[in-house]
Amino acid sequence: QVQLVESGGGLVQAGGSLRLSCAASGSIFSAYAMGWYRQAPGKQRELVAVITKGGSTNYADSVKGRFTISRDNAKNTVYLQMNSLKPEDTAVYYCNAPGSNLAWGQGTQVTVSS
Repeated sequence: QVQLVESGGGLVQAGGSLRLSCAASGSIFSAYAMGWYRQAPGKQRELVAVITKGGSTNYADSVKGRFTISRDNAKNTVYLQMNSLKPEDTAVYYCNAPGSNLAWGQGTQVTVSS
């Protein structure tokens, strides 16, 4: 029923910026807190940013001050603005609703070159 489609990734130089989008289809989008996750090769998937139904945000220490999560409920879309990118940000980025057991999308690859 709910499908998550991430987009906006790419190859960027260290210090650059990207804006990721997550479109959620077939759902009551406003009912969910949403998060951005990332998974680098050989590492666990980690939650890097969360936005609640009411718009409150929290970030992993590794991205705090550099990434901004936002949502547009009318568009069923969550965004992740990523600035001052570092090579260690290289990962596949996914969106999902924490604790919801929704199916994962295919993610979007972010590669930051040094």
